[in-house]
Amino acid sequence: MKLTKAEARHLIIDSQGLNHDSTPLEIVNQLGYVQIDTLSVAERAHHHVFHSRNLAYAKTNLEDLMRTKQVFEYWSHAAAYLPIKDYRFSLIKKASYAKGAKHWFAKNEKMNRYVLDRVRVEGPLQSKDFKETRDTPGLWYDYKPAKVALEQLFMEGKLMIKERINFQKVYDLTERVLPNDIDSSTPTPDEFCEYLIKTALQSQGVATLSEIGYLRKGIKPTLTKVINKLVRSGELVSLKIEGLDQEYYSLPNANFNEPSDEVHILSPFDNLVIQRKRLLDLFEFEYQIECYVPEAKRKYGYYALPILYKDSFVARFDPKADRKIGIFSIKKLWFESDFIPDDEFYFKLSEKLKRFALFCGCDTIVVEKCSPNGYKKELKKALKN
Repeated sequence: MKLTKAEARHLIIDSQGLNHDSTPLEIVNQLGYVQIDTLSVAERAHHHVFHSRNLAYAKTNLEDLMRTKQVFEYWSHAAAYLPIKDYRFSLIKKASYAKGAKHWFAKNEKMNRYVLDRVRVEGPLQSKDFKETRDTPGLWYDYKPAKVALEQLFMEGKLMIKERINFQKVYDLTERVLPNDIDSSTPTPDEFCEYLIKTALQSQGVATLSEIGYLRKGIKPTLTKVINKLVRSGELVSLKIEGLDQEYYSLPNANFNEPSDEVHILSPFDNLVIQRKRLLDLFEFEYQIECYVPEAKRKYGYYALPILYKDSFVARFDPKADRKIGIFSIKKLWFESDFIPDDEFYFKLSEKLKRFALFCGCDTIVVEKCSPNGYKKELKKALKN
């Protein structure tokens, strides 16, 4: 099977649910995970991902999903909210940590027992419920021993995140958080790889072997074996995309509907853009988040957000939400060199910017700079109208 890049992009955007106006639960089930991040320059990544796919989304919706035990927190390729129906597929990683795989810090069995006993007796606890035992202050990443133990027990699966209060984790025993009817049997390596394959293709439309196994170590041989088995059985389709040498895969019921004419403002951690090489290969859009880049070397700013229009990334902008005074600043907006915005685009972008600014807690938008500079006047006019 052969696809043009345009066909591949249409399939990807449809699979990402960007034009479906789905419920929050449908969104996380479709995507397979929603990444959690602490940065709140605009809005935290997990809330932003939901907002991009449902403009009626409210932050309390995610709290409701946690409270009703329809999603849970654990590690995907990064910290994430995951569908509770997929809980059993977190057990392989949990078992590896329980057997000695290192997380961020060395394991302290004595502290682990102390922390686990306190949670068992006292009920749900936060890190702040444990006294600091260091003699000197630590750096921001130098957690106190009890916090290290809480995270270790969480990674091993003995504790789960019951909820968050002001974004701070509340830990409880897994047996008190996990619904009684959830399958908690450990999958075989083949089952786990089949889950990764089908989840990736459900959410990404098309993917290569390396994209399916993104940031997962030691699974390539099993992943390859299972992919080949699924292709032989007709559960996967092997395909080529014009101009690219890699072998891609898709599900046999792939949907190639053309995307709508909508504008989407995406998070740097959005499922569509998180794999940067894939983004360059399929959308010809070179992108990275520069908050980890020294300021002098930044090209687009601290937290530039990509803008998708129809099936192409046409711009990006560096935002700053000042919630205290209600101002959402577009510090600079860059248009791609091959894109010329028209009135329809300005209208759609201005509408999405207004909705996004309100979602970020701001009621006023200030445009500081545009590149090319001549587009600033048109954008401000559209926002005003």
